[in-house]
Amino acid sequence: MAGMDKAIKPGNNFFLYANGTYLKNIVIPPDRSSFGPFIILAETARERVQKILSEAGKNPVAEPKTTEEKLGAFYASFLDEAKAEQLGATPLKADLEAIRAVKDAPSLARLFGQATRGFQYAPFGIMINADDKDPTQYALSLHQGSLGLPDRDYYLKPEFAAKRKAYQAYIAKMLTLISWPQPEQEAAHILALETDLAKAEWSRTELRNPVKIYNPMTVADLAKKAPGVNWHDFLEAAGIPASGLESRRLIVGEPTALAGMAKILSGAEYATLQAWLAFHLSDNAAGYLSHNFVQASFDFNDRELEGSPQLPVRWKLAVSHSEAAMGWAIGKIYVDQYFPPEAKARITELTQDVKAAFANRLAHNSWMAPATREAAGRKLQNFEIQVGYPNKWRDYAGLTIKPGDIYGNGARSIAFEWQYNLGHLDKKVDRNEWFMTPQTVNAYNDPNQVEIVFPAAILQPPFFDPKGDAAVNYGAIGGVIGHEMTHSFDDEGRQYDEHGRLHQWWTPDDVKRFSALADRFGKQYDAFQVLPGVHLNGKLTMGENIADLGGLTLALDAYHASLHGQPAPVVHGLSGDQRVFLGWAQVWRQKLREDSIRNRAVTDPHSAPEARVNIPMHNIDAWYDAFGVKQGDALYLAPKDRVKIW
Repeated sequence: MAGMDKAIKPGNNFFLYANGTYLKNIVIPPDRSSFGPFIILAETARERVQKILSEAGKNPVAEPKTTEEKLGAFYASFLDEAKAEQLGATPLKADLEAIRAVKDAPSLARLFGQATRGFQYAPFGIMINADDKDPTQYALSLHQGSLGLPDRDYYLKPEFAAKRKAYQAYIAKMLTLISWPQPEQEAAHILALETDLAKAEWSRTELRNPVKIYNPMTVADLAKKAPGVNWHDFLEAAGIPASGLESRRLIVGEPTALAGMAKILSGAEYATLQAWLAFHLSDNAAGYLSHNFVQASFDFNDRELEGSPQLPVRWKLAVSHSEAAMGWAIGKIYVDQYFPPEAKARITELTQDVKAAFANRLAHNSWMAPATREAAGRKLQNFEIQVGYPNKWRDYAGLTIKPGDIYGNGARSIAFEWQYNLGHLDKKVDRNEWFMTPQTVNAYNDPNQVEIVFPAAILQPPFFDPKGDAAVNYGAIGGVIGHEMTHSFDDEGRQYDEHGRLHQWWTPDDVKRFSALADRFGKQYDAFQVLPGVHLNGKLTMGENIADLGGLTLALDAYHASLHGQPAPVVHGLSGDQRVFLGWAQVWRQKLREDSIRNRAVTDPHSAPEARVNIPMHNIDAWYDAFGVKQGDALYLAPKDRVKIW
């Protein structure tokens, strides 16, 4: 209640009506690019993890063996700034020598492959995950990788010219720190190389089409389609078994992009390629090096790109890197200390309420063919809902952590993680595996496993209060639950069937009707300005937008069902429906710095906070009734213009 701004009419800007006073009063911390409930909970989780790590390090040993000893040693080694300063750039020596040894296509490919096991860089991403066409089996996949700027638009659009200039200066700075010859000249060459690569890459919008990015072929086929990179050496260096490698099946995400990138790389000067690899090595490893590397990385990646004015204190960085190295070990302790069993029971009950609301909506859907509607109902019934923490935990016995070896600990943790993934190759999918640790403030939908997952850290106020008002809980965590469920029926998720297989199980007419509704909805986001002249991309954010609309709609339905025909209580002068809508709106009360807003408009599949509130709201009839929104109000949409998908 205290965060509302009742001077603002709900029908003119519901986001500010619900959150205006809160947003006026909060100050983004200097080491953050944004601030709001997600960040506040993330900070709480980080402080808890700090306590866990500090406790783990109370009795240090020379050769850590137990998981707790390894956690303590990793954290303590990262906190030892004096040791990092003493070492300077020395830890990079062996990796830089490997880069200087790159003289031809085979040696370049082998170095790319080594990126899976440490801080080296590759412009291609290799993964082992569920096969979209057979989700019971793991498959090897290959995709275009990340470049140094956040998105290809940063290389190609004139409005990002200042960021390109800053990036070139950052490249030169990093090359100077490692005493690379001609840093200014090489920085210009590297930016030119990455600009060419960006032109070849697919856009984020194209990458949202799961059918388009599913291109199975053998390694031999890939070599024919994308000559210029020695793919055999690349994959073998990454640890893929050499025996039968040419005939091994892999799924290629962006065939034309990989072909274009391979051609560019094959024509590049090796002096430029070496400098490029050396820069990215330094960038990847910066956090594990002396302060001048840490500060240079922050100045560009956080200050320039996100607007954060101040480097976080060392312990916060240490927690983040410890999480990256041994997050599941931390998660097990976190759950034992901070996740009460009653929270899991109540959330499980809420998810069943939202699931029942969705089943009812599907049963009464008017635009789907009967057979498709029945199949959609079966898919919903197949949903597995996992809450709090996974059914089994990771074993870190094979990870070597050495006290005082900051760089080595980081590199070995990367190699350990990749070795764990390699262990999945050619095996059946483990349905107990999670992709977010319990201390993560988020949730996700896995289309292949037909499941949604809610880590422990998100299951607390303001998202969920087991002793709080039911209406607010339904609007907040209920909306998030509905959001994740709806992802299985958004523009991407709908293409996976009740068993998580990618194929077209809708009729052509179903697809046309859905696409028409989605296009109408997307145009509402295209019209939304996050800054003067900066619009959201409705195609990039389509899946999240559909999930937001579905999530809020389902939360309201589930709340109504929970009343069992009884009138909703009035609390603080607000009706039940009003509190559901406010619960949703207050989850997204977030303030962002301008550079972060610009970055997210290009890179983030989630819409801006204000859009996540106002646009779903004004497509829901009950919102108009709850707040008396009338024609003439800024958010008013005529009934015929309101989009209803699920």
